[in-house]
Amino acid sequence: MAGINKRTPGEKAFDLFNVLFLLLLCLIMIYPLYYVLIASLSDGNLFLAHTGPLLRPVGFSLAAYRMVFRNPMVVRGFANTIFLVVTGTAVNLLMTSFAAYVLSRRDVYWKGLLMKMAVFTMFFQGGLVPLYLQVKGLGLLDSYWSVILTFAISTYNMIIMRTYFLGIPDSLEESAKMDGANDFTILFRIILPVSMPVVATMILFYGVARWNGYFYVMIFLRDRVKFPISLILREILVANSTDTMMDGASSGDMADAERIGDTIKFATTIIATVPILFIYPFLQKHFVKGVMIGSVKG
Repeated sequence: MAGINKRTPGEKAFDLFNVLFLLLLCLIMIYPLYYVLIASLSDGNLFLAHTGPLLRPVGFSLAAYRMVFRNPMVVRGFANTIFLVVTGTAVNLLMTSFAAYVLSRRDVYWKGLLMKMAVFTMFFQGGLVPLYLQVKGLGLLDSYWSVILTFAISTYNMIIMRTYFLGIPDSLEESAKMDGANDFTILFRIILPVSMPVVATMILFYGVARWNGYFYVMIFLRDRVKFPISLILREILVANSTDTMMDGASSGDMADAERIGDTIKFATTIIATVPILFIYPFLQKHFVKGVMIGSVKG
């Protein structure tokens, strides 16, 4: 038995190569985020003068974070983002659950046709201009509902949830109907409570998309007071501008913002990223299980 479990030199070398390769891959993925964090904690003038790899803060300073949190646009952007994420994800989850439940029932008329029509939208779309004209015709421009209702459901996520629902035993539904339960009762009292892995997956998918989304928000919203943090971050990084986020700030704050402009960009990036990084560990177990089950059944 000892000879059976003995590993050959080739297997040991292969395992060592895998470990070294994965460590290198982790380093490549982690260092950019580490760099942004360290840069945000550095002194603005010393950071601009620094050359070479950045392994620790250059003149530790929290001035960039103080400036960011004093900025009314950033604070307001966070509040707007939280509203979009909470309200939008709730609408997404409700609509996706309804569609997945209907398309997973055996006795639904034209279920196959409805499924084909839903899948069709994954490959063919009308484009941005018709979408804009439709939103404008509905009177939703410059409203959060233009973003929330326009993307109320994702066909891909609906298919994942539908596949999970198909794996739930029919006996649960049949016993509930014998007790007089209707479809709403079955969905909210039976199907969803036993589908928490896929529900957590949907919350993560939709929540991250709502948090990071900026393009359609930029298209449909005009009032800067309604901008989410992703659009504020875009102004800072893409437009390379920190003065646009200092509306209403004092002259002293404007001078400080100009002096530590680069570290403000890094600090805003960290602040916009950290909430998602903290939420993911709590959903990771359900997320992995939901994706795996939704991908191998049905």
